[in-house]
Amino acid sequence: MDIVPDRNTSVSQVIVRWAYTGIGLALSTGATAWFIAYFEVLILLMRPDIVDKDNRARIVPTVELLDQYDFVVIGAGSAGAVLANRLTENAKWSVLLLEAGHDERLFSDVPALTLSLANTDMDWQFKTEPSSAYCKGMVNNQCLWSRGKSLGGSSSLNYMLYVRGNRRDYDNWRDSGNPGWGYDDVLPYFKKAENIRIPDLRESPYHGTSGPLTVENPRYKHPILRYFLHATSEMGYREVDVNGKTQTGFTRVQTTTRNGLRCSTSKAYLRSTANRRNLHISTNSLIHKILIDKTTKTAYGVEFVRENMRHIVRAKKEVILSAGAIQSPQLLMLSGIGPKDHLEEVGIKVIHDSPGVGQNLQDHVIIGGLTFLIDPPYDVSTSTQAQVTEFLEEAEGPLYDIGVCEVVGFISTRYANKSIDSPDLQISLSSAPQNMKSEVVKNTYSLRDDFYASLFSNIIDKKAYGVVPALIHPKSRGYIKLRGNSITEQPIIVPNYFDHPDDLDVLVEGAFFAYNFSQILSMEKLNSRPNSNTIPECAHLNFPSRDYWRCYTRFFSLTSYHPTSTCKMGPAGDKMAVVDSRLRVHGVNGLRVVDASIMPTIVSGNTNAPTIMIAEKAADLVKEDWNYFVFSGECKISNVVRISENSSPKLQNHPDAIFENTDNLNNELPINRVTKNCKCASKHASRI
Repeated sequence: MDIVPDRNTSVSQVIVRWAYTGIGLALSTGATAWFIAYFEVLILLMRPDIVDKDNRARIVPTVELLDQYDFVVIGAGSAGAVLANRLTENAKWSVLLLEAGHDERLFSDVPALTLSLANTDMDWQFKTEPSSAYCKGMVNNQCLWSRGKSLGGSSSLNYMLYVRGNRRDYDNWRDSGNPGWGYDDVLPYFKKAENIRIPDLRESPYHGTSGPLTVENPRYKHPILRYFLHATSEMGYREVDVNGKTQTGFTRVQTTTRNGLRCSTSKAYLRSTANRRNLHISTNSLIHKILIDKTTKTAYGVEFVRENMRHIVRAKKEVILSAGAIQSPQLLMLSGIGPKDHLEEVGIKVIHDSPGVGQNLQDHVIIGGLTFLIDPPYDVSTSTQAQVTEFLEEAEGPLYDIGVCEVVGFISTRYANKSIDSPDLQISLSSAPQNMKSEVVKNTYSLRDDFYASLFSNIIDKKAYGVVPALIHPKSRGYIKLRGNSITEQPIIVPNYFDHPDDLDVLVEGAFFAYNFSQILSMEKLNSRPNSNTIPECAHLNFPSRDYWRCYTRFFSLTSYHPTSTCKMGPAGDKMAVVDSRLRVHGVNGLRVVDASIMPTIVSGNTNAPTIMIAEKAADLVKEDWNYFVFSGECKISNVVRISENSSPKLQNHPDAIFENTDNLNNELPINRVTKNCKCASKHASRI
């Protein structure tokens, strides 16, 4: 159904008044779903910039689907959307992009409503298996793992933090047998994707200024921000660009937002392709398996269901799997690629025995609930109704806030090697702690009512801030397995948090950082004090001792929503490697995996930006492998290659290419270069 009215339709003041009244009723009764419904009606009528009717990705009707395409990309998330854009830059290549969800909901653009996206139709709503070692404060001892189910994937429901990780992450990938994946190799792809709009970083050699992905500071500036930054400075930490030369330190958070609103990969990469006739996007398309010739071990197509009908589409060149670190291994196994014993156990015929599929699962586990009460001199309390009005009518206000993280930083604990810039904890300083919006928080994290009450019942909605430590170098490894032989059965997810004892020891240091932070002069000005409520099961331990925090952490352990590494990249000699350094599946032709699952080890920070980088680089690998651009031979000095600044970094930095004009900051304008000693053997001499 087309939710967007004709742009000439007048706004009915009657409907606007009705929707505002509905919001008031929904807020008074705590009916979050109705609040969202009325809010979306108002966005539809009053915020055409969010509706963005003329630029929405074009969804192909079922009757227009072709029997075959050059490439079939599975998953329109942080990686798949990038690939669809970059591969269709070649007008002669046809691409089908398959997505199980639908277009993004209108309210997903609103930063402050991010928590409300969990458990909606934009969320796969995965859960980990019950555990007695972690997630003990959750219903049935299961952590909720939200993953995106829409165009843009998890970039459409994440917290929008733009964090790349540490340069050593990528150098370690390279040194473990993956040439071309060192920091110096991947930095150009981070820059290619990025349009940094933070004025102080526009001239930084670490940032790009003309990519499709917009990076900003949040539009709303919470008054506690300056206290956070002053306090971290008093603790001896510098204010740094954590995506630049040095990671250790703190900074106001960089976010994937555009004009203050979420900039998902759908907005960044798919909306600009609406007029490309060589890209078909099929939503509400549940992929059942990849089709592989058992004799030649060549992927030749996919089977999916759309509108209750089974479809088979062939791929003339490649199938590219970008379903994420949970569903990419799931689909490989359902297609006969995975650990032989496990596949036989669930009744799947083995096409290729790949023992590493689904193994090596890594995530950044965090301590939840660290809440500190304050008596601030400022007052930012306004009614939600007033915030809605300010957002809709003035495009300002707290609904532009990313309260879960005002300031982000990286610190080295006593367990880290402090002689190098390799922190072992990520710290988020939050203006929206978990004693606020109790029903939304419990729903988002699947917290038990009694557990939540034990920590917050007497301080609900009291003025406070939160500190969120995340373990960024986990030594524990989990796994993904099939529950059965159908895509409709959610996979078995076992993160194995704290399986390695060092992980718990390091993470607990974050609780001590949080306490020490609260005692700094800048925070004492707010009368900062820790929440003294304790978890009953841990109350026999001295508060706040290490033993108490070890116990606490096993109860209030949360995912950072950063699952990775379940289809790890590695050389052929590594039997647990699933793909090679060009992301081609070992032992199977015509099949690549391109998403966070290929990371050999998890990066030291949020995973959305690195996943986009992986897809940018992968697009060039595909182009190279299919001879879309190759330099050889000689060209005359007069030959001019016209390319965009978003072209392959390999092409831009070719030693025989010389800039004639480098002042272009507009994606629509080409940059001229002269090639001296090269022959362009590709078909892309203009506008790749």
